Amino acid sequence: MKKLIFFYVSIFISFTASAQTLEQFMSHPIEYNLATSPDGKHIAWVINDHGKRNILTKSGTDLPRLLTEYQLDDGQELSNLTFSPNGTKLLYVRGSGGNRVGQNPNPASLPEGAEQAIYYKELSSKNPPAKITAGSNPVFFKDGIRFLFSRGGQLFESPLDINATPKPLFLARGTNHSPRFSPDGNEVLFVSERGDHSFIGVYNLLRKSIRWIAPDVTNDDFPVWSPDGKQIAFIRSPGTKVGELSNLTGGVKFSIYVADAQSGMAKPIWKSPAEDGGFAQYYVNTPLAWLPSGRVLFFSEHNGWNHIYSITETGNDLKDITPGDGEVESFVADATGKFIYFDGNRTDINRRHIWKADVTVGNPTEVTSGEGIEMYPTLAGNVLYAFRATSNTSKTLVRVDEASKATVQVNSQKLPTFSTAAFVKPEPVLLKAADGTSLHAQLFINRTISNKRPGLVFMHGGPIRQMLLGFHYSDYYINCYAFNQYMASQGYAVLSVNFRSGTGYGRDFRRAKNQGPRGASEYQDVVAAAKYLQALPEVDASKIGLWGGSYGGYLTAMGLARNPEIFKAGVDVHGVHDWAFRAREFSSGGSWGITEQDMEVAYRSSPISDLSKWTAPVLVIHGDDDRNVLFQQSTDLVEKLRDKNVPVEVLVLPDEVHGFLRYESWKQVFERAKDFFDRRLK
Repeated sequence: MKKLIFFYVSIFISFTASAQTLEQFMSHPIEYNLATSPDGKHIAWVINDHGKRNILTKSGTDLPRLLTEYQLDDGQELSNLTFSPNGTKLLYVRGSGGNRVGQNPNPASLPEGAEQAIYYKELSSKNPPAKITAGSNPVFFKDGIRFLFSRGGQLFESPLDINATPKPLFLARGTNHSPRFSPDGNEVLFVSERGDHSFIGVYNLLRKSIRWIAPDVTNDDFPVWSPDGKQIAFIRSPGTKVGELSNLTGGVKFSIYVADAQSGMAKPIWKSPAEDGGFAQYYVNTPLAWLPSGRVLFFSEHNGWNHIYSITETGNDLKDITPGDGEVESFVADATGKFIYFDGNRTDINRRHIWKADVTVGNPTEVTSGEGIEMYPTLAGNVLYAFRATSNTSKTLVRVDEASKATVQVNSQKLPTFSTAAFVKPEPVLLKAADGTSLHAQLFINRTISNKRPGLVFMHGGPIRQMLLGFHYSDYYINCYAFNQYMASQGYAVLSVNFRSGTGYGRDFRRAKNQGPRGASEYQDVVAAAKYLQALPEVDASKIGLWGGSYGGYLTAMGLARNPEIFKAGVDVHGVHDWAFRAREFSSGGSWGITEQDMEVAYRSSPISDLSKWTAPVLVIHGDDDRNVLFQQSTDLVEKLRDKNVPVEVLVLPDEVHGFLRYESWKQVFERAKDFFDRRLK
C-alpha cells in the first residue's frame, strides 16, 4: 500500500511540474527608465507588459496612472523621459535608432515602417501625446517651451509645436551630441566626435558662437559644468593612432581635466596610473559629476574594481568613496552634494544592493540588504527610489525607506497570469575550471522532482555581464532568467555560469588572458559547469545540453564543436561563430581589437574552424536585423552543418534586432527551445 501511495505522489509531482506554463514565468511586466521632475514632485517611468510599452506617472501621494496607451507588441521602445523645468510637461522618445543603412527597428514588420521620434505630453491634459519631430535625446531649455535634441549627428532646437520646423542649433563638423545647459541657461556644452579625436565645445546662445575647450589630438568626453558655471570638467583619453583598433577587453589611460569655461585653458587634476579607463566610463550611468559641495566624482578601476573616486577641483584629497571588493555601476547625489547613493555587489557578490557614502570620507553604509536585487538609485526631492527584483519577482520600481531599509512597490497592479509560486530559489555554486580559475554559478533545480533529469548549461552574452541570484536588471536577462526557471519546473537542472571575461568579479577576471578570439580561455569554464552538472545525483550525465545568446551563442557552438562526448544538444541564439569574419566584416577588429596578425588565432578560437566532431543537434535562432552580430554568422554555420548532415533546426525572426524587442519573439524563442530540448534530451 505504501508503494502505491508513493506512486500516486510521484505522478502528482510529475503532473504538477509539467502543468506549469511558459506564460506563468514570462508574463511579468518589466519597469525601467525612471525620470524625476526638477522639483521632485513628479516621477515617470516605463512599463513593458507583454511587449506593450507605456509610461506611468505619479505625482505626490497620488496613485500611478498611465500617461500613454500603446496597445501593440510592436517593439517600439520608450526612452529619454525628460521633465520640463517646472515639472508639468514630459518629453519622451518612441522607437530606436537606425541600423547601418539608417533603417529603424521594425520587428513587427509594420507595413508603414517605424521611426524614432520625440513626443510631448502635458501631464494635466487628457489629450494624447503629440509627436513633435524625428530625433532623440531631448533636453528642455530653461524656459520650458523649447528643447534641444539630436538628429543625424547635429543638435537641433524646436518649440513644443507639432507644426513647427526644427532648426539646427548650429552646424559643425563631426558627430555632435550630449548637450548640457550652463547653470544660467545661456550656453550649451557639447561633445564633437571627429573620428580619431574629439573636442569639447561650448555654444553661446546669445552671441551664437562656438568656442573649443583646450582642443588637442585627444579624445575628450563626458563634460560637466561646475556648479557656478565658471569651469568645465571632462575626461581626456589618448587619440586613436594609425592602425589602432577598438578592443572591448582592453583599457585606456585617462585623465580628469578642469578648464576655465571662458578661456578654454585646461589642466589635469588626476591621471590614471595605467589603462584604468574605458569600461569605467562606458559601463556606468554617470562617468563624471561635479557636485554642489565642490567635489568632482569619477569612476576608475585602478585598484582592481570599478569604484567611484572623489577629488577636489584642484586635484587634492583623492578618496575611494566606495571601497571594498565589489563593482559599482550607478549613483545619484543628494541635493547638497555631500552624499551619494550607489549600487553594487560589495559584501554580496551574487546580488546588487544600495549603499550611501559621504563624498569626502566614503565610509559606505548599507541602505538595502537581504535576498533582493536593488539597482539604479534615484532621488525625487528627498524620496529615494530604486528598481528591485527577487528570485521570483521581476524588476519593479520601489520607494526605499532609508531608516528601516524597507522597500515599497510603487505600482501594485495585479498580474493575473504571473505566478511566483512555481519559481525555485536559485542556489549559489562555486566551481573551479581546469586551470584553477574560480567561478560563480547559479543552479536552478526543482528538488521535489525525484527522477533523473537532463542538465542544461546557460551562458550569458556580452561577455561583460553577471548573472545573479534573482531576476536580472537587464531586460534581455530578465527573460533568460524566466526561461531557466521554466526549464527547472519542467524537469531540467539548469546551471547559469558566470564565466571569466564577465563583470562583477573585478578587473582581472573581466580582462582574463586569452579570452574569446585570443584563445577562448573562458570555454573551459563552460566545460567545468557541465562536469558539475554531470556529477549531481539528480542529473543524467549522458543528457547535457547548453544554450545562450550572443557570446553565449558562441560558447554554445564551441561546446557542440569541441566536446560532443559531453554536450548532446544546444540552442545557439545569435552567436558569433567566426571571430575572423567578425573582424573583417562587422567592424575593423570586430570591437575586440583583432588585427591581421591575430586573424589565425581568432579563426582557431572559433567554432567554425573545426566542425569535424560536431554531430549533436542544434537549434539556431537569429533576428535578421541584428545590429550586434551579423546575421551571416548564422547563415554560414547552418549551411556548413547542413553540408555535413548535422541535425540543424532554424528559427529566423524577420526584422528582429539582437535584443529581441517583442514579447512574442521571446515567447516564440523559448517555446521552440523547450520543444527542442524535450525532443533531444528527454
